[in-house]
Amino acid sequence: MNSSYQAAGLFRALQDCICAGLEKVDGAGVFRADDWQREGGGGGRTRVLAEGGVFEKAGVNFSKVHGDMSPEFAKQLPGEGTTFEATGVSLVLHPRSPMIPTVHANFRFLTKGERCWFGGGADMTPYYPFREDVIHFHKTWRAVCSRHPPPVDYARFKKWCDEYFYLAHRQEPRGVGGIFFDYLEGDFERLLRFVQDCGDHFLDAYVPIVHRRKDLPYGENERRWQEYRRGRYVEFNLIYDRGTLFGLRTGGRIESILMSLPPVVRWHYDYQPAPGSREAALHEFLTPRDWAAEE
Repeated sequence: MNSSYQAAGLFRALQDCICAGLEKVDGAGVFRADDWQREGGGGGRTRVLAEGGVFEKAGVNFSKVHGDMSPEFAKQLPGEGTTFEATGVSLVLHPRSPMIPTVHANFRFLTKGERCWFGGGADMTPYYPFREDVIHFHKTWRAVCSRHPPPVDYARFKKWCDEYFYLAHRQEPRGVGGIFFDYLEGDFERLLRFVQDCGDHFLDAYVPIVHRRKDLPYGENERRWQEYRRGRYVEFNLIYDRGTLFGLRTGGRIESILMSLPPVVRWHYDYQPAPGSREAALHEFLTPRDWAAEE
């Protein structure tokens, strides 16, 4: 079995496992599954849960595609030529309650010419952050990274995440980070074990936070703040996100690529939260720091 098929088997199984876990957490919603074929080669399976008990929209996508990219785009990636293979699983979860953070994770394997590499990570975007939740999220990923040898390095991946999920046009982070890595090359089996460990612990990183916050009360003011902050998520995904741009530039399935976008968003002109408010306090959490070292 070649590396791409081996990685695809892992990602397909992760999609099944994560969807089953999320349905259990949601308690009411069920994932709709769409199998699709890509015109240029390959295909995938998109699963979306909408209007559930916890999740307003949750998308978990698996894909294995191949083909040719434009010469201009090919120059931006390692490897010779324009032929590529890519497989991965990606997910974005948008809870209805503003007390529960939005979360994103993506794990992928790409081949181009003689080069092949893993990429991915997980990050969290809260609206009303709770310190213990942010610490738990980061400690989970630090523990995963600690079980694997270099080039896996939590400190490096955490810093990479802080730098990647940054809205340069607004000069602010998207959320509270997590881990991010790309272009990991070397021992395939060792790196595959690391990526599998990440995928296996995604629910451990996020589900305890959902359980702690899902029954907290909120009102229209908190909901409007959530919808406003979701705008930052949309801006990042459409301007900077590598997975989104890769899909759009290689003829990917639009419905699957844009499944990451929240169902309800609002933009207010020059909105500023009131000084001293819970909304204004979010800024403190967005400033990067070593959350995994805190108690």
